[in-house]
Amino acid sequence: MSPSNPSTPEPALPASAWERLRDSDFMYSFRRTPTALVSALVLLLFVLIAVLAPWIAPQNPFDPMAIDLMDARLPPAWIEGGNLRYLLGTDGQGRDLLSLLMHGLRISLLVSFCATLFALGVGVTLGLLSGYVGGRLDNLVMRLADMQLSFPTILVALLIDGLSRAALPRELHAKLALLVVIFAIGISTWVQYARTVRGATLVERSKDYVHAARLIGMGPLRILFRHVLPNVLGPVLVIATLALGLAILTEATLSFLGLGVPPTSPSLGTLIRIGNEVLFSGEWWVTLMPGLCLVVLVLAINLLGDWLRDVLNPRLK
Repeated sequence: MSPSNPSTPEPALPASAWERLRDSDFMYSFRRTPTALVSALVLLLFVLIAVLAPWIAPQNPFDPMAIDLMDARLPPAWIEGGNLRYLLGTDGQGRDLLSLLMHGLRISLLVSFCATLFALGVGVTLGLLSGYVGGRLDNLVMRLADMQLSFPTILVALLIDGLSRAALPRELHAKLALLVVIFAIGISTWVQYARTVRGATLVERSKDYVHAARLIGMGPLRILFRHVLPNVLGPVLVIATLALGLAILTEATLSFLGLGVPPTSPSLGTLIRIGNEVLFSGEWWVTLMPGLCLVVLVLAINLLGDWLRDVLNPRLK
């Protein structure tokens, strides 16, 4: 045998998943869209602050030993009478408002992320089964969805939270308050996922790859979650991103009304409610700071969701 030619180029290795993502149209659009970049950076900053709040907050607002009542109701540091130790001022108990915002952001993001994941799981599962099976199951799921759409989201969440308070003992409800709020918000927002996934599944189930999977003996659940689900995830991601902002606002509304998370774990809505009680006494910063934080967070999520919708919608390309 003749020796191999040393000048023959070696075959190129297949691109890794990261390289394919980096060179994809999705990342190209992300890098070329300033709105998407800024929104993603702002959202990432808020998430990092929420995750690291116990370690980076200037004060532990839930530790009585770290609170000085003599520092109560101090304005922000840049206003006359402020203290550099409290950049955003303090509340009526002498707690550092910046530290309260960090911990409140932690609770708000935790509740909204969990509620969005719960709604996504319920809605996608029911939508897949409804669109693929059809018949009575499809009619039942869609009629339930139509009934729920006749009520505002906040009203459904208020109803569930109120029923839980009436059914559970006060001590047990206090322990399960976070789970109740997550369930209330999640169960009130599953309809959009179910209707969207059902419509996409009705289209996908008649395609050749689904018929081929049936012919080789593949089970319905495997067809749904291995083959159909990846083809309907585009609209679901857009809905989930926009629903995250709605979940944050819903949780803030419940907490503002005194029906959300317990006062021992205040969220942004709870802080706004506390500040609203002293707003007319001149302590405007107690309401303004968490309100601005909430507005910036939801705006960043909505702008990122709008960009995702434009990128993942083939009709707009």
